[in-house]
Amino acid sequence: MEKPINNRAWLLVLPVLAFVLFSALLPMMTVVNYSLQDSMGANNFFWNGDAWFRDVLNPSTDIGARFFDALGRNLSFSFAALLIEVPLGIAIALCLPRGGWAVGPCLVLIALPMLIPWNVVGTIWQIFARADIGLFGAAVNGLGIPYNDTQNPVSAWITIVIIDVWHWTPLVILLSYAGLRAIPDAFYQAARIDAASRWAVFVNIELPKLQKVLVIAVLLRFMQTFMIYTEPFVVTGGGPGSATTFLSIDLVKIALGQVDLGNAAAMSLIYNLITITLCWIFYTIMTQLDRRRDA
Repeated sequence: MEKPINNRAWLLVLPVLAFVLFSALLPMMTVVNYSLQDSMGANNFFWNGDAWFRDVLNPSTDIGARFFDALGRNLSFSFAALLIEVPLGIAIALCLPRGGWAVGPCLVLIALPMLIPWNVVGTIWQIFARADIGLFGAAVNGLGIPYNDTQNPVSAWITIVIIDVWHWTPLVILLSYAGLRAIPDAFYQAARIDAASRWAVFVNIELPKLQKVLVIAVLLRFMQTFMIYTEPFVVTGGGPGSATTFLSIDLVKIALGQVDLGNAAAMSLIYNLITITLCWIFYTIMTQLDRRRDA
């Protein structure tokens, strides 16, 4: 007779779940309220229906044009960061020692950038990337390459991408390294018996075994890059012009700078829905590929 499963441990988690749900629902309810109403000041609200949403989703309106421009910048940045960080993280993880005294120091050094807060990272790179006194900016200009992240849109984009790669590639490295360490030695022994090349071992053994880990890595990195705010805000302020004005920065400008709460609320809800949808698509595609491989 099978022993019944005891789920009473969930009772210990319920207070935390209730607190998180409560703290998440209140701000969401406020945003939904602003997205459906218009305020004329003095806490007077008037029903506006879906007008804010129609304005945001209409590219011919000013707010709609801003939204789609910022959305395009977000998607471009996210895919650029993923195309660099995922292959680079896997490559570095493959080069790390699998055992011995060097494993600990290597992992600690790799993880150090992730321990630095976002605003500190932005401040560091704001100075580091300056064309006059910054080590990175002065070095690039010294090579004869024109670089100025506050005046040149290309330089600003490259700077933000480099910052994100430096800050968060360690996450991909650590996840990939954990996945590689979980591969049984029997697979490598069989590959040595078959005289498989290093590339064949990677393609047929390591990469398939890393697929579940990479699903987590891609989802985490996509969510963070798609919602990036602090680094571009501190380093470039969204400029030059609107070159690095992502949706998160534009939302703050609309809500706090222009005090246009209706459009900002509608934009934030659409932004949230797009993030959830894209993450679901990523997860579905990668899990389906994993199921087909196992089949």
